[in-house]
Order: sequence, then C-alpha cells, then structure tokens
Amino acid sequence: MLVGELNPGESREVLRKIKEAVQALASRVADTVSRKELDEKDLERIFQELEEIFIESDVAYEALPALFSELKSRLLGIRISRFREEEEIWARIWEALVDVIRRVEPPGDLVDLVRNSGVKPYIAVFLGVNGVGKTTTIAKVANRMIRAGLRPLLVAADTFRAGAQEQLAVHADRLGVPIFRGKYGTDPAAVAKDAVTYASKRGLDAVLVDTAGRMHVDVDLVEELRKVIRVVRPHIRILVLDSLTGNDALEQMRYFESTVGFDAVVLTKMDADAKGGCALTLALLLKKPIAYIGTGQGYEDLEIFRAEDFVKRILE
Repeated sequence: MLVGELNPGESREVLRKIKEAVQALASRVADTVSRKELDEKDLERIFQELEEIFIESDVAYEALPALFSELKSRLLGIRISRFREEEEIWARIWEALVDVIRRVEPPGDLVDLVRNSGVKPYIAVFLGVNGVGKTTTIAKVANRMIRAGLRPLLVAADTFRAGAQEQLAVHADRLGVPIFRGKYGTDPAAVAKDAVTYASKRGLDAVLVDTAGRMHVDVDLVEELRKVIRVVRPHIRILVLDSLTGNDALEQMRYFESTVGFDAVVLTKMDADAKGGCALTLALLLKKPIAYIGTGQGYEDLEIFRAEDFVKRILE
C-alpha cells in the first residue's frame, strides 16, 4: 500500500450518489414525455425537484445552472416514441454530460508534454494541502515518466512538515529514481533551485517539486509557495485535490488560484468517491484541465482524465 492512500477496506462504492441523481432525472423526464411534449416549465420543475439530490451528491449549488443549461439544450422539446423513451433520454443526458466535461480534458499526457517540450529539465511544481495525496501523486507521475523512458528527479521542498521528506524518499527508493532534499527548516525555494541545477548538470528530463501544504493555508505558506515558483519558474504548476472532500476541493481550487495560481489539476481518490459530485463540480466550474485522476493505491493507478470515461463512471 502506498503512503497517503486509503486502506483496502475503505469505501469503493464508485460514484453511487451522482448516478442516482442522473437516474432520477432520466426517470422523471421519461415520465413527462410519455404524456406530453417536454417544455421549459416541465424541465424547470424537474430540475427544482432534483436540486437537493444533486447537492447531496456533492455537486456545488453554483455549478447546477451550468449543468441544467446543458441538459435543457438536449432535452427541451423532446418527442420520442413511447417504446424508446428511456433509451433516447439516457443517450441525450450522456451526450450533454460528455460535452460539459470535455471542457476540462487535458490536451494530452503530461509525459508527452515533457518529451515534446524541447526543455531539459522540465519543471513541474505540485501544490495542495496536506492529506490530498500530493506526494503519492508525484510518485505516480514519476512512474509514468520512467515507463516512457524519461528520467525524473523528485524534490522534497516541503521542509516544514515532519516526515514529509522521508515519505517522498520512500517512493524514490521504490521507484529507483533520484531525490533531492534539504535540511528541515531550509528555505524551500533554495532547495528547489539547487535541485534544478542538479538535474540540469546530470541531464535529467524532469524535476518534480513537492511543496508544503499545511491544512490551514496561511500567509506564510502562500509567500513560501510564491517564492518557490518565482525562483524555479516552473513550466507547469499542478494543483492536487481530493475528490472525497466535496465542496472543500472547490474552495481550495479558488484559494490557490487567487493566491498562487496553477495550470492543471490532479483529482485523487476517485476510486473511493461514493458520491462523485466533486469531480462533476470541478468539471463544470474549472477553467483549467484535469490532467489525471487517481484511481487506486498502486503506482499504475493514475489515469489521464477523459470525459467519456468519467461519464461511464457516473452512468454505467
């Protein structure tokens, strides 16, 4: 079992709540269509009735208008043979969800981005509060790079939290990759800068920087992160969010965007998300791509985020 992941006995009831909400929507639309052509008042009534179910499944209230608008464009005025009602309605809901979620698909695999960038070393700084699976995510990204023939360097720039550097060192040892670390209390920006110099001299392909993420983000931490980014000038800043934290993930996203900034998201613990609304909320409100999702405890359990695959998790 990897450090920072869930125990095997914990919940694996994938996306149950959001699936129930979508099923309720399809059922109510089918019931209305069986009696009359669906109009805007019908849809508004159905959506109002289902708001609470979607919110219970961790879809943020402010994300609902975007979701319902897309669904309305597919369902309004629908007239279907009584023998194909549910099949056709289900297909239209599927298409609407895929179109909404496709907006946050990444342009490609980060590994390919590194390989094709022409930059050496390619610098990625990982952000996120403690407990989201940031360190483990870095190890998983490193594993993808190793499998693609790239040579990454792991950088322990969290010089605040006791055990943080040792945790990253465990992953480095298991993966057989080098790690760069400094003493606890050392300036994280200095550690990261020295790591980039180290990687450059040795011809390494990528530098993956693990930063501090105190649970209660404060001014000192923000300045620390800003300094790391200012000093090493990363090619990409990746925010790691925990899908199990519900709307807290949305608040973390907004906080990091307003204070530090980021370029892409990794959403962890998707295999244990029994509600699923967090991922849907981020897909609806996020303006940045979801690069990967974490789907298990192993180093291989990191998938490129794809809209159709995510909708399958919701509906199948």
